[in-house]
Formats: sequence, structure tokens, C-alpha cells
Amino acid sequence: MIRQPIICVMGHVDHGKTTLLDRIRSTTITNREAGGITQHIGASEVPFSVIRKIVGPLLEKFSVKITIPGLLFIDTPGHEAFTNLRKRGGSVADLAILVVDVTKSFEPQTYEALEILKEYKTPFIVAANKIDVITGWRAQQTNSFTESISKQSGSVANDLDARIYGLVGKLSELGFNSERFDRVKDFKKEIVIVPESAKTGEGLAELLMYATGLAQRFLEQRLEIEVMGPGRGNIIEKKEDRGLGATVDVILYNGTLKVNDTVAFATPIGIGTARIKALLKPKELQELRESSSKFYYIDSVSAASGIKISASNLDNALPGSLILSTEISGYEQEIKSEISEVFNVEKTGVILKADTMGSIEALSRLLGAEKIAISKKEIGRVTKRDVLDAYTMKASDPYGGIVLAFNVPIDDEAKAESEATGIRIISSDIIYKIIGDYKEWADAERKTDREAIERALVFPGKLTVLPNSCFRISHPAVFGVRVEEGRLKPSWQLMNQHGEIVGRVKEIQDNAISLKESKAGESVAISMEDVTFGRQVKENETLYVFMNDENERALRYKFPDMLDSESKDLLEEMSDIKAKAKG
Repeated sequence: MIRQPIICVMGHVDHGKTTLLDRIRSTTITNREAGGITQHIGASEVPFSVIRKIVGPLLEKFSVKITIPGLLFIDTPGHEAFTNLRKRGGSVADLAILVVDVTKSFEPQTYEALEILKEYKTPFIVAANKIDVITGWRAQQTNSFTESISKQSGSVANDLDARIYGLVGKLSELGFNSERFDRVKDFKKEIVIVPESAKTGEGLAELLMYATGLAQRFLEQRLEIEVMGPGRGNIIEKKEDRGLGATVDVILYNGTLKVNDTVAFATPIGIGTARIKALLKPKELQELRESSSKFYYIDSVSAASGIKISASNLDNALPGSLILSTEISGYEQEIKSEISEVFNVEKTGVILKADTMGSIEALSRLLGAEKIAISKKEIGRVTKRDVLDAYTMKASDPYGGIVLAFNVPIDDEAKAESEATGIRIISSDIIYKIIGDYKEWADAERKTDREAIERALVFPGKLTVLPNSCFRISHPAVFGVRVEEGRLKPSWQLMNQHGEIVGRVKEIQDNAISLKESKAGESVAISMEDVTFGRQVKENETLYVFMNDENERALRYKFPDMLDSESKDLLEEMSDIKAKAKG
């Protein structure tokens, strides 16, 4: 059997995701096609007969025999729909539609969606929404963008083109090749951009055409399922429903589930099971998140579909978890393996708290791509214990001493402990922002650490004692030098060309102003205690900064990037002098 592709609609808040889905639903209802749209839990099913009615002859462009029964649009808001539609190695979603307000271009959740799509290698189409808002646009009574754009003025068409190429440029910066749908030359290599208006319906025909055609052309093998086998799906949401208690909204992507079947899923402490008491679908045109009175009961459901499951023992079910019929051979091992894979941690790294398994996995993948280790992963609110764990981690991993909190609340005790210990909590409901904020924090920490290391280490330096520049012979000796190479700081010791330590620099001055450092090419006055000018130090003599062996090894092997090529050559010269002095 070929199931309908599962299409996840994503995008920034207020860019038109819900309006687009409402338009698809209202259009199909208006068409009054037999067997029209069926609204499921978190999903809207549009049969191919309805799609053909809307799209008409446009599908002939693909020259592909359509065998998919329709399209299943997932309409859970936010990132949760996509990240909770998960299975090993990728996403259950076959295709995504990224909705972008063409008048605003990319915004934070747009970038988040693209990062997730890239990481999961999910094909997608860009719906360039709100073309009707472009100044001068004249809305047409058609679902076709091609028809509508032909009736717009040249200036409006040029304005739209400029906006589309703005999107093309943004996508290019993120590593995607893209083009407006009618200019695409290779559908395997270019992202399709479809200008449309969810408000007027213009462009809906092309959007559905390309979603259908691309799914059929490139995803047919992936869409083959065993309808009569035991059910396999994902929990996308868990909630309390009046009169039903704890329920889960599930996208079933393989097989069939029936009332009285036993299903298994992940919980915070392992594997949970529950016997299905009821399978519920929304009544026609009812919102999915309403009371149980707006649902009707069915005996069984087959993939691909969305369904609400009522059962006892669902309180601890984790959103994002697989939900499997216990008739599936090895179901326990499959869920255990999933838990182990998602919650796998390293000995050092950041503390991660998130709202669902899907979020944990998505963040883990994206943090892993940035080579950011995670030492603890949990679902739920940030607690004082999490902050204390980060504080302990900081001793062994300074860049792991932090809590990353995605879409979860933070306890007051955790906030107080954060202030007391200086452990930062980075919190956001946008995945890529959490990662960006962490990288910014880590870079600042590394800069601070590097500056501290630089203050502690002694660096190569070579200087010449200037003639006729002795201002004081001793107690302390004050005389002029020119820094030929490297650098010089107060408190550093100096040695002569024979490797003998002559004394320690007390102060550096230029025109009676004290300096913290002098660099190559600068002439300054230095003062040295326990030095008598003319004995330990003479005019025109070459002096070198002295560094001990431990300092030298640190520069050579731990922090070689702190030295430029000239400083590395000078380090070798100084090392040779010390070696000769030792015999």
C-alpha cells in the first residue's frame, strides 16, 4: 500500500501557517468533493481527488502517474510537530512546507525551522506567503499564481521578484540552492519557492501541485506501508481531556491500531504500556484541541493518520516517543534502544533540559554538529539540582558549567542558586537561539580565559640596551631599551646572550607614563632592582626575556596559536641560548 505523505507545516509565528491550513481546508470544503477533507488529531487529510480538483491540469507538468491517496498536513503549532515526528535516523515527516511572510523575509523561527530541516535532511518547499499584501497587488478569483501574476502590473511583478530573490539569497547563505517554482531546472538540487496568499488562495494550486508531484516522484518507496500490520507511530502531544483523563495525540505512520490493543511507549523511568480504551477523531470542522464532546469514537485506524488515544497509564508517556503495538516483535528493545540513543550523554558537557523527547533529540543533534558535549539530558523544568550539577561540572569542564533550558519553566530555587553560584541558565523557546546564545557565552568565556592565560604566561622578547640612556645606575637601575622583537612586561625576568639571568623588570615607562606592556619597535625606559648598570647590563647589549621550561612547553604544545611566526622563531633562538648555557 502507498500512504499519503506526511507534510509538516513550519515557519515563524504570524507568517501564516494556520491561515494556510485553514485555506486548504476551506477550499476543499468549498469544492464539495466526495470523500473530502478529513480532519484528524494534529493533522488534516486532503485526498487526491480534492487535490486534482484544485490543481487541475497543472499536474500534467510532472508527467508522473499519481498513486498517493492524498496529503496529510500536520498542523501542531511550533517546532513540536516536526521534532516529535521522529524515528531513528530522521523524521517521520516526509516533506515540509516552510511558510515565510514575503513582506518580512526570515525571522527567528524561520532560521530554527531551517536548521532542523537541514539536520534531519528533510526535503521542503517554501511557501512565500502574503503576496496579496504587496503594494498594488490586485487579488484574482483563482487558486493559480500563474494566472494571477499575469494580471498584475509590471512594477508589482518586479517587486515580488525582488522579494523572492531576497529569499533565494537568504537560503543561499544557509547552504540551500533555491528558485521560484517556474524557474527550477533540477528539482533534486533546488528548493522550490511558491509565491502564494493564504488569505486569497492565489498560489494554492501550485503549492499543492508541487507538494503532490515531488512526494510522488521522490518519496514513493518511502511511502510503502503495511496497513494491516501492527501499529507504529509517534506521540506528538500529551494532554488532559475533560472526561477522558490523560490522552495522547498520535500520528500513525505504519499499520493499524484498534480499541483494546496494548501499546508501548517511553516514560521518564523506562517503558510504559497501556490498553487502548478509545480511539477518537474530531467531528467535521471542529478544532482539534477542544473538549471530548466534539470527537467521535472509532474502532480502528490505519496509517497514515492522526488519532487521539484514551487509555489508562498514559500520565508518564513522553511526547516525541515512539508508540508501538505490543504485537510488534522486539518492541521493548526498540523503545529501550530509542531511549538510550536519545538520552545518551558524555562524561563532560552542558546540562540540557527540554519539553519533549523530540526537542531533546533535535537539540542533541544540533549541539553535536557544533561539537558541544552534553553531560545530562532530562525532560521537564529546571531545578536547583540542575544548577548544582552544572556548578560541579564547571570544575572539570569550564564550558560545560551551564544549563540550557528549552521551552521549560525555571524553578525559583534554581534561579536563586544560579545567582549564588554564577552558573548561567540560557532559556528560550527557539532552538537555534539557545545554541547561538551558548556559543556567544562560550566564546566570551574563552576570551576571558585566554586573557587570563596571557597575563600568566611569559612570552618571547628581545631588546637592545640603548647607548647614552642610563638615567640611574642602581637602586633601581633605570635605562633605555628598544624592543626589537616580541614583547616586554613588568615583572618579567631578563637574560643576556649567555643565558644568564640579569634581573627582573620592575617598571616600564614612556615619557614618565607607566606601561603595562611594550611591543616590537618601541623604545622605552625600564627600571630593574638588584642591577647595576655597567656590570650586569651594558650599553648596546642584547637582552632576552627569560622563561622557565614549564612556560616554554605551554607555549609550544598547549597554546601555539598564541605565537606568530616571528615569535616562534624567537622562541627557538632563546631556547638555543638556554641550552648552550646548560652545556
